[in-house]
Amino acid sequence: MVGAGGGGLYTAICAARAGAQVTLVSATELAESSSYWAQGGLAAAFGEGDTPELHLADTLVAGRDLVRESAARVLTSEAPGVVEDLARLGVNFDTDASGRFALGLEGGHGLRRIVHAGGAATGRRIVRQLAAVVAQDERIEVLEGRRVISLLTDEGRCTGVVLDNGQELRAPATVLATGGAAALWSRTTNPAGATGGGLLLAYRAGATLADIEMMQFHPTAVVATDLNDGLLVTEAIRGEGAVLRNGAGERFVDELAPRDEVARAIFNELARSNSDAVALDMRKVDPALFPNVVSTLREAGIDPESSVIPVAPAAHYMMGGIETDLNARSTLPGLFAVGECSCTGLHGANRLASNSLTECFVFGARAAQAALDEPALADSVPDTAPAADGLTGMASSVLSPLTDSSRQALWRLAGLERNGDGLRELQSDPHPLVSLIATAALAREESRGAHWRTDFPNRNPELDHQHVTLITDRKSIFQHWA
Repeated sequence: MVGAGGGGLYTAICAARAGAQVTLVSATELAESSSYWAQGGLAAAFGEGDTPELHLADTLVAGRDLVRESAARVLTSEAPGVVEDLARLGVNFDTDASGRFALGLEGGHGLRRIVHAGGAATGRRIVRQLAAVVAQDERIEVLEGRRVISLLTDEGRCTGVVLDNGQELRAPATVLATGGAAALWSRTTNPAGATGGGLLLAYRAGATLADIEMMQFHPTAVVATDLNDGLLVTEAIRGEGAVLRNGAGERFVDELAPRDEVARAIFNELARSNSDAVALDMRKVDPALFPNVVSTLREAGIDPESSVIPVAPAAHYMMGGIETDLNARSTLPGLFAVGECSCTGLHGANRLASNSLTECFVFGARAAQAALDEPALADSVPDTAPAADGLTGMASSVLSPLTDSSRQALWRLAGLERNGDGLRELQSDPHPLVSLIATAALAREESRGAHWRTDFPNRNPELDHQHVTLITDRKSIFQHWA
């Protein structure tokens, strides 16, 4: 198990409960992953009048005819069960006066169905509790402060990993839960380490990547000139009545429309007014509902009770990743992927808010069960997956260097707007994942959801439910997934 975010921790717990011996490799100490910072909640149909079918319908609409419906059905039907399991594991979700889950509303959802823990501290609460469960489980060995630098393969099968200290860990099943790649863009809500190392690790070993042109840009990230630039202001605040205003103080968008619509509306307003930010006004929102957000904003020098918050879109969530089936299996036998590093097809071209944390747990449970069915390893000596494009592993110190130039180029040429000329230029970028993202975006000659091409401004119906996949020879192939 590689990665100790929400998906990695829960997958390890599920596997251990089923009787497996698990080694969990974490680059940081437990409870310090990207999931820790997640402000959103878990989307699940618990509310009065809500059903998994209604949750499914909202997911399909948000995904702009690119959602893999079978994956969305799995998520929406199994989401309530995993939330209840997390509660049994000790996660204290917010409840109402009757003791039922308190449900929030976010963009793209027709009903209140977002379960939180400590308001905007959901990720923190979940990761802390799951880390505590993992630390007490005798079936789970935790290796903190270690990075995977390569996958082991044997006759076309993944047979384990190589760590940065040279140690080899062999296993019938290897699960990657290494997070996303939004920090590749110069303006981002993500921590610095979210640069897609797991995607490259899998890709160079022979696994297929899919939909990596689909980066979701969160509409409301703080605009600042210091380290607070990109600070995420959760969408749940808009669900409780916060509004977006332009320089004239006018509302210009439905704040609870799907994220691609809100982000583009802000992008266009900034271009029209030649401004750096629009105003998020939460002065009429009860600050007690979001104590963590309010305190963080105040630490950044913004008092949201008395002033508006300057915001603009920022790279937030990689909707593509390592191609997997509905049990988290990649195209490389023996290798699984869970969470933001994976691509089940659930999110399509525009992730429905708070489906991502739910995805970690629904497909983490499925990965754990499927991994138990993997055949025992042979006694042959494994090979280390060959390096490609100068890549020698996940650790940032040994990746092809991610420079400010690459990050700026990705934001400029594959941000909220792209075109063929810019993407062809980006294909020559020295960072391998930046180049691969350009290749995928160049292949999709249309505008859909988070992918907006000024040279192909319309959606192409022939590309409905067609996913851009990349194999190790860098060819892009469209595939239709059931």
